Amino acid sequence: MRDLTPRQIVEELDRHIVGQDAAKRAVAIAIRNRWRRQQLEGDMRQEVAPKNIMMIGPTGVGKTEIARRLAKLTGAPFIKVEATKYTEVGYYGRDVESMIRELVENAIGLVRSEERKNVEPEARRRVTERLLDLLAPAPPSFDAAPDSPNAPERYERTREKMRAMLVSGEMDERRVELQLEQRPVPMMLTGAGVEQMDFDLQGMFEKILPKNTVRREMTVAQARSVLFEQECNAMINQEKVNAAAIELAENLGIIFVDEIDKVVAGEQTHGADVSRQGVQRDLLPIVEGTTIQTRYGYVRTDHILFVAAGAFHRAKPSDLMPELQGRFPIRVELQALTKDDFMRILTEPKGSLTKQYEALLSTEGVELAFEPDAIDALAEFAYQVNQTTQNIGARRLYTIMERLLEELSFEAPEIHRGRVAINAAYVRQRLAELTQDEDMSKFIL
Repeated sequence: MRDLTPRQIVEELDRHIVGQDAAKRAVAIAIRNRWRRQQLEGDMRQEVAPKNIMMIGPTGVGKTEIARRLAKLTGAPFIKVEATKYTEVGYYGRDVESMIRELVENAIGLVRSEERKNVEPEARRRVTERLLDLLAPAPPSFDAAPDSPNAPERYERTREKMRAMLVSGEMDERRVELQLEQRPVPMMLTGAGVEQMDFDLQGMFEKILPKNTVRREMTVAQARSVLFEQECNAMINQEKVNAAAIELAENLGIIFVDEIDKVVAGEQTHGADVSRQGVQRDLLPIVEGTTIQTRYGYVRTDHILFVAAGAFHRAKPSDLMPELQGRFPIRVELQALTKDDFMRILTEPKGSLTKQYEALLSTEGVELAFEPDAIDALAEFAYQVNQTTQNIGARRLYTIMERLLEELSFEAPEIHRGRVAINAAYVRQRLAELTQDEDMSKFIL
C-alpha cells in the first residue's frame, strides 16, 4: 500500500476529478486511516474498524470515479457493484456474498500480477531453452558418432547461433509443433451457470475432469507467448497467491455499492419491496463483519472498506434500515455540476475529453484545437441540456462531444492533414438545432 498523506491523495484525485472536495477529503482520510491501522499491533489493530462512507448526489458527478481512482492510486483490490443486482436469499438473482468472492478474484489478479513480475526473467530464459529444444533437438547420444569427436561442440555452436536469432526475432515466422493440454468444459460449467453454481462444486469439477493432450503447429512468435504463460503459471505458487490475496482483500479491499437508494422499500410490504428490504438485511452482516467462504478460503469482512452511493431522489438515507445506516458513519453530499464545472471537466483532468479527441484525431494527421470560446459554449450546452432533460451529470459531455465531432471523425481519413480549430461558432452550428428542439434533445442528447 502506498504511503500517501490525505493531502497527497486529494492532489492525485484532483488530477482526474473536478470539484467534490468534501468527498475527496472523506475518502482520503479513510484511506490514511487504513495505513495508520497497519502500523498498529496486537489487539488495538483488530479493534480499529474502517469508517464506511455514504456518498449522496445525482448521477454523473464523480461518485464512482472517486472510488475507482482511489483504488487504483493505492493498489487496493476494488470492485463496483450495483445494489439492484442483488436479491434476498430465496429470490431469483445474485446473493450479496458474491461481492466478496468477486473482491477476492480481483485481489488474486493483483497478487498474481506482482508475482508474475518476479518470475518473468526466469520464465523468458526457460522459454528460450524450450524453443531451442524444438528447433534444434539434441541427438539421442553423441557417443553414437565416434567418428565425429567435435559433434557436441558443433551442436552447442549451432544452438548458440539459434539462441541469438531467437532473441533478435529472426526466427519468429519459423513454425514449430507444441503439445498442449486442454480440459473439456461441460455444459453445466458454461454461461450464467458458473455464477449460480456453488463454488466448491466448480473446484471439484476442475480437479476431476480429464485433460486432453493435443498437438498444434504454430509460429515461433505464437509458441513463445504460449510457453511463456505455461512457465509463469508453473513458477507461481498458487497457494501462496491465494493466501496473500485473501489477506490483501481483508485488509485493503474496497467495495463500492452503487444505487444503494434503490433497495429502500416503499410503502408496499410484499413482492419486490420485501426483496429490497431483504437485500439490506443480507448486506448488514457483511458490512458489520462476518466470514464468507470462497473457493480460495475463508474471508473476513471486518476491515473491508465499503463505499455506498445513491442519488436519493425519492428516498433518504434515513429510510435505510437503522442498523445499516449506522454502518456508514461518514456521509458526504456531492454537488450537481455547474457550467464552470463542465468547463473545468473539459480541460483540467489529465485525460479530459478534449485531450482524448485531440489524441484520437492526431492518428489521422488532424490537429484538433479547441478554442476557449468553444469550451465555454460546450459547457453551456451541457449544463442547459441537463437542466431541461434528465440530469446525467458529466456523462452528458460524452454524448455532446460525439455529436459535435461526428462529421469530422467520419471524414478525418480523407480530409487534408492540418489544423482544425473548434470555436463557438462551430459548436453552435452543430448543436444549436438539437438543443432548441426540446423533444429532439431528449432523444439525441
